[in-house]
Amino acid sequence: MASDKVLSMEEVAKHNTKEDCWVVLYGKAYDLTKFAKVHPGGAKLITDAAGMDATAIFDPIHPKDIMDKLLKPSLTMGVVDAASIKPEHVAKPPEAHKPKPKKKAVKADAAEEEIEEFKKPPLAAMLNSFDFESVAREVMEPQAWGYYSSGGDDEITLRDNHLAFQRITMRPRILVNVREIDMTTKILNVPATLPLYFTATALAKLAHQEGELAIVKAAKKAGVPYMLPTLSSYTLDEMLEARAPDQVVFSQLYVNPERSRTEEYVSKLEKAGVQALFVTVDAPQLGRREKDMRNKFTQQGSDVQGDDEDEGAVDRSQGATRAISSYIDPGLNWEDVPWLKKITSMKVLLKGVQCGEDAVEAFKAGLAGCVLSNHGGRQLDTCRPGIEVLPEVMEALKEAGATKENFAVFIDGGVRRGGDIFKAVALGAQACGVGRPVLYSLASYGQNGIVRMVHMLQDELQMVMRLAGTPNIPSITEKHVITTNLADHIVPLPVDNLTMKTYQGLEPAAKL
Repeated sequence: MASDKVLSMEEVAKHNTKEDCWVVLYGKAYDLTKFAKVHPGGAKLITDAAGMDATAIFDPIHPKDIMDKLLKPSLTMGVVDAASIKPEHVAKPPEAHKPKPKKKAVKADAAEEEIEEFKKPPLAAMLNSFDFESVAREVMEPQAWGYYSSGGDDEITLRDNHLAFQRITMRPRILVNVREIDMTTKILNVPATLPLYFTATALAKLAHQEGELAIVKAAKKAGVPYMLPTLSSYTLDEMLEARAPDQVVFSQLYVNPERSRTEEYVSKLEKAGVQALFVTVDAPQLGRREKDMRNKFTQQGSDVQGDDEDEGAVDRSQGATRAISSYIDPGLNWEDVPWLKKITSMKVLLKGVQCGEDAVEAFKAGLAGCVLSNHGGRQLDTCRPGIEVLPEVMEALKEAGATKENFAVFIDGGVRRGGDIFKAVALGAQACGVGRPVLYSLASYGQNGIVRMVHMLQDELQMVMRLAGTPNIPSITEKHVITTNLADHIVPLPVDNLTMKTYQGLEPAAKL
């Protein structure tokens, strides 16, 4: 096999053009000629390293096994003799991707005063999950912030994911003994300190050097499950190694067009004791996250525009979404569900269900549950939030004969308060997934930030449960909330700069 062949760096260096582009990563040479066109940072970042060792550029964000996930085995050209790699063979990062100095803030009172460095507030000053987002925006690199914070198209669904919770009003009961509040529950039979889990999010090293390893450890400290991402910054082995001896984790899965790759990955998860597999089904193609796309374009500079356009390649300003799309199977369909169930004894759930009919299909197919999710508002814009879909799904499942015991329903997207968790549980969810709050708290304060974020949600949920007259999780029912206005939308339309700015008013002329 080509992957077993031992190569010298001199041989790799011969493949140093965009038409014949080999790159060395972690001691292996890969043919990235085609992959360069869909690379999240653009083709130039790959082709500039053609015939060279790009491990130093690649390592700060990606795991060592990422190419084994992304590429066909035939594109692994061989193992490179380490002794043949000389300093001139090592690629250096371009200016746009070198570490940047910390952000600065100009004092408001006088433009000529010296620039003051952003002072991060102490962790104890964080009072809610939104506070972490404010800090993260200041401390993260623009590229990372653009990737994490962006949503699809006009970001209407991104905003509505949280706004939807505000369309549900509380219906508290009084004179209930709420001296003791018990928030503990089980998520797919895994004990949790509250109905919350950390959902899978990609490339956590963009937030913090410890990335997913810190999230694994924080999940243990906070007493909640973590759904390991397929698109992680650390390898699966490294994430699994970070677990405590008794720690239970779940895993998310993107199904690869190369089904053998998926089977191998799932087998590894099962052997490691992973309890449940959440198959992402809302991403046959990844959405247009224009904030991310525009940021990538700006960082690369327009001087490289012609390189890709000459070849009619995919727009290299597509941001961090394009490379991911290259190995998600758009042909995945209901006929593949028996195969998914066959390749593992883990509980299999669908992540990304957005209507009652599909939830019923999942139940009838013998799956363990589903997550009502729109991918954090990053896929099809103007989709309904998971919390809005929840009543429809619970009613449809009830009519189909499903129960909470034989089919678990979860939601994610927009969960920012303990009250949001309460409302989701009241409407039938077993638990809520949080993604961005984990990343933002990680970026701001590392592992300790994540733990504090969860503790704040616990404090909020405890207060809401006490004031609503619900001493424990089973006592929270649909009778404690009112959903009359949940499906009502007043959508804030984005400003159309073209039509708003084309016509110039008469005011300037009147001053002449």
